[in-house]
Amino acid sequence: MGRAFEFRKERKFKRWAKMAVQFTRLGKEIAMAVKAGGPNIETNARLRTAVHNAKAVNMPKDRVEAAIKRASSKEDKDYEEIVYEGYAPHGVAVLIETATDNTNRTVANVRSYFNKTGGTLGKTGSLDFVFNRKSVFRFEPADMDLEELELELIDAGLEDLYIESDEEGNDIGVIHTSFEDFGKMQKALEDKGIEVKSAKLERVALSTTELSEEQAADVLKLIDKLEEDDDVQAVYYNLA
Repeated sequence: MGRAFEFRKERKFKRWAKMAVQFTRLGKEIAMAVKAGGPNIETNARLRTAVHNAKAVNMPKDRVEAAIKRASSKEDKDYEEIVYEGYAPHGVAVLIETATDNTNRTVANVRSYFNKTGGTLGKTGSLDFVFNRKSVFRFEPADMDLEELELELIDAGLEDLYIESDEEGNDIGVIHTSFEDFGKMQKALEDKGIEVKSAKLERVALSTTELSEEQAADVLKLIDKLEEDDDVQAVYYNLA
């Protein structure tokens, strides 16, 4: 009984910790969107997307509104978006997107994570041949005819449509378009009344690296450290 209770307690703590990190990252995305295009969600597409993504992970409404209000203040700090690239142990490519108000702190932290796990921090642009930036939309497919949907979305820039499973094992529809077609696809889905769970610009690996379970564990040590950092917005890697 005691062991089972501790296991449930640990899982609950991990969920809370993960949620806190998500909220922090989304708060920054909201702030950057407001700084770039103003606080009006109707005229600021980036803010509209950020708020939608916040709702998808159940970020409290008052927290979303507070983030918008805070970012509208001239006293609120600005975040600089910086991308870092490198290699984890065993040659796995890693790309890190950050949003920071202190670049010296961020680069020092990122470099230390690579050094401590046997990786190497590289130069920006060194992984352009490994990752391609894509617009990625996720939605609940329900009873949709996906073949018909594919045909309907071609004019909006559809490149790929497939089904994946979320953490609970539920089916999730995934749409890929080019980086440039983000707005066009977003509008097409809105016009069709398809409720999008998340809409993001992601880095998609063009090739993957196969490793043993033991080697993969070495790589994931680095990924875990990076994902726990408050300045990190997203981590991409090409581990199969």
